[in-house]
Amino acid sequence: MSAEKEGRSMMKIGNALAPALTVSLLALALAACSKEPAKPTAEETATTLPEPAPGATAPSSGAGSASSEPAAVPSAIPAALQGRWGLVDADCTSTRGDAKGLLTVDADTLKFYESVAKLGTIKSGSATALEGEFAFTGEGQSWNLDVALRSPDGGKTLVRKDTGPDAMPGTLTYAKCP
Repeated sequence: MSAEKEGRSMMKIGNALAPALTVSLLALALAACSKEPAKPTAEETATTLPEPAPGATAPSSGAGSASSEPAAVPSAIPAALQGRWGLVDADCTSTRGDAKGLLTVDADTLKFYESVAKLGTIKSGSATALEGEFAFTGEGQSWNLDVALRSPDGGKTLVRKDTGPDAMPGTLTYAKCP
């Protein structure tokens, strides 16, 4: 056999083996990556804690830290969110009864131009925020919405976000009426 024919024959064998070799190398690599590390024995994981000194108290985790106790959920709309709020300045000063963007908030009610919402279940809250379920009535209709209220600046503005099937998209930002 000539050297040229022998070279072509070896190339054919190499070309035929290349895919098999590639698959084998990939399988080995995957097997090496997916192997779980050996689990330590009970003897290896056992640790001995020193005996506490006589009269010593056990350390507590987070004792005295405010973050160790869950924050209390308010039972009403926080005082920082209560009052009269307008979408525009004229909502706060109108004497004609046409302040369509006026929102009056008390401990358990949101009063709008032509509707009222009574607070139901409070989901979360703080001194400057509340999220709860509200039952709305107005113009002969009734509906429920989840409403999130917050004052990001200590009572100067009120941000309202409604969620639910009848909610309008986006948020509304009110200014505190003087």
